[in-house]
Amino acid sequence: MGTNENRDRDAISDLSSLDDAVRRRLYDYVRTRDEPVGREEAAGAAGISRTLAAYHLDKLADAGLLTTSYARAAGRGGPGAGRPAKRYARTDEELSVSVPPRDYGLLAGVLAEAVAADDSGTVREAVAAAAHAAGRSAGGEDLTSALRGCGYEPATTAEGGVDLRNCPFHRLAREHTELVCWLNLHLVRGLLEAGGQPAGRAVLAPRPGHCCVVVDPPGPAGGAPGSGGLRAGSGKPAEGH
Repeated sequence: MGTNENRDRDAISDLSSLDDAVRRRLYDYVRTRDEPVGREEAAGAAGISRTLAAYHLDKLADAGLLTTSYARAAGRGGPGAGRPAKRYARTDEELSVSVPPRDYGLLAGVLAEAVAADDSGTVREAVAAAAHAAGRSAGGEDLTSALRGCGYEPATTAEGGVDLRNCPFHRLAREHTELVCWLNLHLVRGLLEAGGQPAGRAVLAPRPGHCCVVVDPPGPAGGAPGSGGLRAGSGKPAEGH
């Protein structure tokens, strides 16, 4: 493991890839997709040639901002199908820079360990209350903007709910999944209340690669405020949060 200074230097080098306008368009497109993206699809979305898209996508992958895989197009297989095409997806790894160096992740990990060591549950309830209050302070009438302001990537569903495509606390969630999901749930409920909406619309519905929380469409589908808010059949918060 390198020092904070070395990690920040590497991150600055990697993040500089996004200074290029074309690469930023490609990255922004890929990160909004649920499935890996092929070169032709990315090129069309960015309005550039496939060759240019391939060059910039590979540069983003080299910088650690995208991951790569290979797959044939749907419905194509067997002899004559050709080689699998290269595809790109957003990485789960974080890149962040702090000048001068800081390590807030270490502090968060220490605090999470302290919460886990409290068998009484008092500290966990205090975390929920603090997260709820933080959500109310950060919220407003525009739920989407409020969610983005807290680091989420919200996507409105066809039914009028909100899917959160990422967890702002992903690194911490790897080791303290249930605690972070609990915090997310009450933070989002606070955001909803701040906008005059029922807090119970925010429920736990864990899925790999997404935040454990979703916002159900308005109406009776939302969980009751004050309940655990676990959507039926979703089980415990999932690893890979």
